[in-house]
Amino acid sequence: MGKRQIGELSPTELVITILISNIATLPIEDTNIPLTAGLVSIFTLVSCEVLVSGLILKSPRMRKIVSGSPRVLIKDGVIDQKQLSALRLSIDDLTAQLRGQGCFDINQVAFAVVETTGKLNIFQKFKSQQPTNQDLHVKEPKNADAPPMVVVADGQISDAALQFCGKDKDWLGNLLQEKQCPLEEIFLLTCDRNGNYKLLKKEASQ
Repeated sequence: MGKRQIGELSPTELVITILISNIATLPIEDTNIPLTAGLVSIFTLVSCEVLVSGLILKSPRMRKIVSGSPRVLIKDGVIDQKQLSALRLSIDDLTAQLRGQGCFDINQVAFAVVETTGKLNIFQKFKSQQPTNQDLHVKEPKNADAPPMVVVADGQISDAALQFCGKDKDWLGNLLQEKQCPLEEIFLLTCDRNGNYKLLKKEASQ
């Protein structure tokens, strides 16, 4: 199934997951059922899931049958009421999902697509799109594409984050000494490759 959330599972994956959980409890609830019977059933279900997943991966037709296909809910700024009804979505459901995408005005939406996972993705009208740094001709600063990393979380140091930022424990020790803050009192410390950091201390216990 890969690293996906429950809401992103296909119907077959969800059904097999539920069946496996039920079968796994049967030998525990009923001592007359041998453990091997449960293991054989689980192995069979897992094998079926692997087979179906392979077919879905290789066959677009099979993928469409099992997982369905994306549905366009808004096209050229117009809501497709038939698709809305077919998906059993109310206008309140649609506006709620639009707000989840950061869009509070339905008139700003050019296209909206419901993916096979149930997630709504939108493409805003040109006049409503936010300008990018490239559009504004903003000069790109050094290490602009390197995000801040969590260097210390709840008093625990991340060596990988330090290395990513080009820092070491000597730098961290000097910073803590400068801020007069012991390591165990740090709630969160983030840093980027330019040396910009944000330090949050733990709140005092009440």
